[in-house]
Amino acid sequence: MASDFRLKEQLPNLTSAIVATYTADDRINHLGHCPLPKYDVIVSIVQDLKDIIYPGFRRREGLHIGNVTYHVGDLIDALHDKLTTQIGRALLHDDRVRNQSSECANQVDYEAKGQAIAIKFLESIPRIRKLLAMDVEAAYEGDPAVISRDEVIFCYPGLEAITVYRIAHELLRLGVPFIPRMMSEWAHKESGIDIHPGARIGDHFFIDHGTGVVIGETCEIGNRVKIYQGVTLGALSFPTDAEGQLIRGQKRHPTIEDRVVIYANATILGGKTVIGHDSVIGSSVWITGSVAAHSTVLMEKPNLRVRAGVPDDMRPEVNYQI
Repeated sequence: MASDFRLKEQLPNLTSAIVATYTADDRINHLGHCPLPKYDVIVSIVQDLKDIIYPGFRRREGLHIGNVTYHVGDLIDALHDKLTTQIGRALLHDDRVRNQSSECANQVDYEAKGQAIAIKFLESIPRIRKLLAMDVEAAYEGDPAVISRDEVIFCYPGLEAITVYRIAHELLRLGVPFIPRMMSEWAHKESGIDIHPGARIGDHFFIDHGTGVVIGETCEIGNRVKIYQGVTLGALSFPTDAEGQLIRGQKRHPTIEDRVVIYANATILGGKTVIGHDSVIGSSVWITGSVAAHSTVLMEKPNLRVRAGVPDDMRPEVNYQI
């Protein structure tokens, strides 16, 4: 059946009805304001950085010691320009929001600030690579299914999420607003792992399998920590002020000390919660208080009920401990 073109006559009225919702107090439009960081450019920055961090593993083939300098040089030059512009936009937007102003300030000053931060960030890449090399090693040492370190870099969503986290965390540490969250949420979408860039994570960090892992903003994780899928390191509650508004800037998420292993679907909550070093947290536990060092925390063994494969009216029930 062909479309009825007469129905298209309604479209101008529909358009007017939608535009009428773009009012002065509408909180979900950005009309008439300064340009924001561009999502596709931020993603391209992450992809360029991964090419530098893991040369030969990503988009560019045929790299060797004779030509890698030119390849990295081209990427660094492009990253300088993209980071300068995008960080400048983020700084401008952040100041406008903080000052509750609808006016664009002098963008030249913000671009200069963006360039200074971009240079500092690019200088941090060798240190970020060293950290990520330790994360690759942690995965190789911690998973008997891994054949080689190349497999970790190519295949492991945990490393993908940790890579973007280390990049985003460094930008946040340098005072860049907005962009680190854009990066971490893109990594969340790609990997199923949600790591806030504000979390502080030590070296040799390994997330095995990974889907459903959540690591909150004020979480502190020590060295050589291993986490399995479905683990939540979250907030126990959200304190509010006298007017009922959320109080921000407080520690809301747990501290995980060195060499802790946390198994699948464990939930650990609260800013005052500390999991002591060398502890093992079993699957599916719910923890809202601190655990001493060298502890093992397990759920009590449940009863497992099995019904034999016969008609319902003839089916015996068997109970046993697992």
